Amino acid sequence: MKIPASEVARLADALRPLDTPAARDAYRAGNYPRADRTKDVDKRYRWDLLHASSIRAWELYDLPGVNDAHIDTALRSIVPPL
Repeated sequence: MKIPASEVARLADALRPLDTPAARDAYRAGNYPRADRTKDVDKRYRWDLLHASSIRAWELYDLPGVNDAHIDTALRSIVPPL
């Protein structure tokens, strides 16, 4: 993972309050925008949490060598599967 541990910790702090049982239940039930087009609900949930957080994705992309795969790896380490 190319994202420094300090950034992963900051990301975890920003996502933790958003990862609620109600949000998880809604995604499991398909109660979110364009659910019918979702191929991987866990990935969609992780990235929706990122976009809803105080962390802006461009902040992560500004880190040297970071791409979508690195960000998703960090998100997977923080957000348990639905």
